[in-house]
Amino acid sequence: MNTTYDKEADPVLSREDAIAILNTPDDQLQELLDRASALRHKYKGNRVSIHILTNARSGNCSQDCAYCAQSCRSKADIDKYKWVDEDKLYHNNDFVNEHHLSRHCIGLSGMKFTDQEIEELARRIRKMKENGTHLCCSIGFLTEKQAKMLKDAGLDRINHNLNSSRSFYHNICTTHTFEQRVENIHMLQRLGFEICSGGIVGMGESKEDIVDMLLALREIQPEALPINFLLPIKGTPLGDADTSGLTTEYCLKVLCLARLLVPKTDIRCAAGREVYFKGQEKKLLSVVDSIFASGYLTEGGQSIDGTLKTITDAGFTYEIESA
Repeated sequence: MNTTYDKEADPVLSREDAIAILNTPDDQLQELLDRASALRHKYKGNRVSIHILTNARSGNCSQDCAYCAQSCRSKADIDKYKWVDEDKLYHNNDFVNEHHLSRHCIGLSGMKFTDQEIEELARRIRKMKENGTHLCCSIGFLTEKQAKMLKDAGLDRINHNLNSSRSFYHNICTTHTFEQRVENIHMLQRLGFEICSGGIVGMGESKEDIVDMLLALREIQPEALPINFLLPIKGTPLGDADTSGLTTEYCLKVLCLARLLVPKTDIRCAAGREVYFKGQEKKLLSVVDSIFASGYLTEGGQSIDGTLKTITDAGFTYEIESA
């Protein structure tokens, strides 16, 4: 790479620069980690925010996303329900507050919802917000009316991942387009929502696809940018995907690139953290400042106690945000 970097200024990377970063030789990885770490500490200090995820509506989704156990194409053996038991939902919300975690993330399978269903969700949100919990919902495509209903209920952040690049998107989903995702995010931003938006690595995409996805996210400037590393789920079209290319080194390069492109955003290592970074948590947390505990919708994850130990053993502190 021939680009000269000002150590005081944030980098402004071209597409060619970004591709070169993903092609960084493994023996030069530490230099890349140092650059990303400097930005991580500049904007996020030594803190790691922890989130838990509740699968509030599981399965029976009309979307055909190839990676997802809940999609209409999936034959994966998962629990299916319209609404999670409210006691469990509120218990998880109390758990976030009792452990002083950063945010309660709530996922609902489905592409579109009726106004009545959104009002049911709004009622639950109002209840959870009584404790001052920071909430984020992943909820498909909302109408503007529905988004306002959730805004009025106190919801402050919505997750809507780009998942991959514009050119690769048709390979993983045909029930909606990349452009529809971007348009939905812009509508939510106009209404004042914070945005959580990221992607999935390891679905057969090229390095150029990863770069193009992250460049699109740089345009969006989400408050949180989660990167998932594919966990192939039996019964899904990607259930037998070859993940041998997801070496710890390559995964770290992707996360470094995300930090360099969107340095002020919370960069979250989401699904795959426990698989692809085992034993390398100190390097991982030198780049990312946000992680999940206790699982990912239909897949398990590290316990909260294990997560806290991972953070402190790596020399970091976990952030206290919720009331």
